[in-house]
Amino acid sequence: MPSGSRVFLQNRALGYVSNHIPLVVRYIQRRKENLIVTCTGKSFHTYACSHFTLLSVCSKHTSEITCMAADTYLIYTAADNVIYAWRRGTELSHTYKGHEHPVHILLPFGPHLISVDDLSNLKVWDVKAESSYLELSFDNEVFSISTALHPSTYINKILLGSQQGALQLWNIRTSKLVYSFLGWNSAVTALEQAPAIDVVGIGLANGQIKLHNLKYNETIVEFSQDWGLVTSLSFRTDGHPIMASGSLCGQIVFWNLEERKVVTQLHAHSGAVSGLQCLPNEPLMVTSSADNSVKLWIFDMPDGGARLLRIREGHRAPPSCIRFHGSNGDNILSAGGDSSLRIFSTKTETFNKSLGRASYNRKLSKSKGASKDPCKMPPIVEFTSESTREKEWDNIAAIHLGLSVVTTWSYDKVKMGDLKLVPERLKKKHNESRNKLSKVTATCLCLTHCGNFVVVGYSSGHVDRFNIQSGIHRATYGTPVAHKGPVRGVSTDGLNQIVITGGSDTCVKFWHFKDEGKPAFGKVPVDEAVAFFHAHHESAMLAVALEDFSIVVVDIDTRNIVRKFVGHKAQLTDATFSPDSRWLVTSAMDCTICLWDVPSSQLIDCFQVDAACTSLSFSPTGEYLATTHVNQLGLYLWSNRTLYSHISLRPLSSVPESIPKVELPASSSDELQSSHNDDEPLPLDDDEPEFTSPDQLAEDLITLSLVSNARWQNLLNIDLVKKRNKPKEAPKAPKAAPFFLPTLPTLQDFEFDISGALNKDEGGSKILDLSAMQSLTAFGKALNKCSQDNYSPAFSLLKEMGPAAIDVEINSLPPEGGGSIDLMLKFMKMINTGFESNKDFELAQAYLALFLKVHGDTISQNEELKSYIDVLIEGQQAGWSNLENRLQYNLCVVHALKNI
Repeated sequence: MPSGSRVFLQNRALGYVSNHIPLVVRYIQRRKENLIVTCTGKSFHTYACSHFTLLSVCSKHTSEITCMAADTYLIYTAADNVIYAWRRGTELSHTYKGHEHPVHILLPFGPHLISVDDLSNLKVWDVKAESSYLELSFDNEVFSISTALHPSTYINKILLGSQQGALQLWNIRTSKLVYSFLGWNSAVTALEQAPAIDVVGIGLANGQIKLHNLKYNETIVEFSQDWGLVTSLSFRTDGHPIMASGSLCGQIVFWNLEERKVVTQLHAHSGAVSGLQCLPNEPLMVTSSADNSVKLWIFDMPDGGARLLRIREGHRAPPSCIRFHGSNGDNILSAGGDSSLRIFSTKTETFNKSLGRASYNRKLSKSKGASKDPCKMPPIVEFTSESTREKEWDNIAAIHLGLSVVTTWSYDKVKMGDLKLVPERLKKKHNESRNKLSKVTATCLCLTHCGNFVVVGYSSGHVDRFNIQSGIHRATYGTPVAHKGPVRGVSTDGLNQIVITGGSDTCVKFWHFKDEGKPAFGKVPVDEAVAFFHAHHESAMLAVALEDFSIVVVDIDTRNIVRKFVGHKAQLTDATFSPDSRWLVTSAMDCTICLWDVPSSQLIDCFQVDAACTSLSFSPTGEYLATTHVNQLGLYLWSNRTLYSHISLRPLSSVPESIPKVELPASSSDELQSSHNDDEPLPLDDDEPEFTSPDQLAEDLITLSLVSNARWQNLLNIDLVKKRNKPKEAPKAPKAAPFFLPTLPTLQDFEFDISGALNKDEGGSKILDLSAMQSLTAFGKALNKCSQDNYSPAFSLLKEMGPAAIDVEINSLPPEGGGSIDLMLKFMKMINTGFESNKDFELAQAYLALFLKVHGDTISQNEELKSYIDVLIEGQQAGWSNLENRLQYNLCVVHALKNI
């Protein structure tokens, strides 16, 4: 079994923007702009502040990043107890090892770096030398370090905040404690240098904010934040006396330091504000949060508040359903547990878009804001889309958890539609219990290929058809219900002639699309209750997942089960066909992803991931497989290796006992500190040796050569080809060599024939060889040297020549061409040897045809050559009869199978 997947290779993860680690802002003098660095787990992203474009993604760390910091030249990250320094966001420059516990604080300090681990062990590192020259240890029960700051103009001094509330000012050059501040009996959660010298902003866990003068140990201003713990602080430096503070509930409060009051409040994020930074000398502020978003705000509101300028965000809750949209495979539609629908681009993050959150009343939701939205709908559990009429009307339909309502969305307008598709029998129940879970819920849906109709299945067994343009109910299938129990899957054919439904009553039914109210005209019983459908319209194949963890493939045209795949050991979550419908990819809650070959009905690939796959989709171009997983916010892309390399897909007898485990793709495909040498070729995952075809499968079989058809197909018409390609001007004759120097015929300048030259070192004879004076060609000499049973050297030489050269060689065989009758006989024996060996059958036929055409008169006048013709006829007929018999047999078998 290979060490990983045979077909799929980790590509990258999409949809990750930020997490709970605070962002870092650094100004690049060469670019004349600020860069924003956010953490996404095991890697960090670098964004340009001007357009929020993703500039780079660092290599994957060995574990989760615990803290980050940056200075003018480097970005510092800590993963467990190891610290890394990066240049240009992607180049690993330095590595610092020495801590025995995870590092949670990093502070660049000139040419030094200060780090603090979980046991409050402080180290000061020399950045270039990668060595520590100072270590300080603190007792966590007395002084547990929570924050660190270098106060401006305080040379060689750092300010440390603690969980106990006390603060200490240390001189790291002399390793001495300068001063201890008693604090305010609350943990210090944030430290920020104020624009005024000696003044530091201190945020506490009880929500209080202190502006403290370090020089005189006096508190200048006190504020109290109603939202609890202060997560971050920042000061505007563009001439406005404003301080911003972040909270755990996503609120940002702006304080006027001169008037000592609140200016305005802003609900910036749905999660805790982990990072907050006002850009130097600009009316801009950058925030990040654990809700997977980074936002840029501009202070241009009349009340002094901030307005959202740019945003980069992903799903706040794990996505539950993804599908590729369109035919180019560039965009992925994704629905998440945050009730939102998003578009992710496989090309660039700049094209990522949000279609908004599902709401009963979009206007009211906008006025109330995201935090107090009373009209928020439950999460989307399944959706369907078509690109046929997306510019005319809504082309996406979605069902929600526990609701009978089907919502519509517009991909072209990038927003939620105004229609709510509910049948008449359920409207009264829906209005009575608007915010409660209705007893009847929508369980599955399908959008027709023409983009006009939505077919919806319900838990009551009903199946309804709606017009997605007007929202009008058009038909109900079944009398009165389609299934005795919940409908688990609905689908239509490509021509809107048939509707296929499957339910918990272990039955797949076929209905006429236009004949509503009539019984089903076809029925296919299955072994277990249906779990879900997945159709491939181009091939009219329908994958039906069953509750016994098996999956069957139904042919819609013949209404028969054509394949059945068994192997998963837990509930199936999703399935998808490859674009050519030869593969079926399935996922289950046992954390496995299986690849089935539909024509051979065999399992050809299986691998296991860390978290169970909840949804997957194959790119229309076959380039990517996109997956989502339990408790993961991102979308993961896997490359199809068969598109760019030869993969041997041997069938597996069943799902193996030891399934290879594969890590999920990271934001970057590079692994940090990889042990593999770049100069060495990548090892193959499959231990099967590469197959090399033998020269001949069996001696009694006819074997053709691998020579191009252009080298032998036109030999009989070589005169016409030469006439057509005759140059307009006569070719210039090359300079003649002296008459006593032997030369070889070539297309360019002459070449000397030194094959017969004497080698004095080897003791060559000086006696003149008269046979060497014959004007034989290179092929003629090779043929003349061949023994009676071995003509392969001469035949191999002839195979390497082009049609014109072959014509010249065959014309040079008779005495008038410089050869002899014996040489012509040897040529005929060479052809007969080819017939007897059953190799290079078409070449031998072509060479013999040209030989007979050119030298037919000479052969008829010579008894020796004429008598050998009978031997050639016998060998040629034996080979052709063998080939003809096998071709006729195969044609008869194929004809018989067609009649069956």
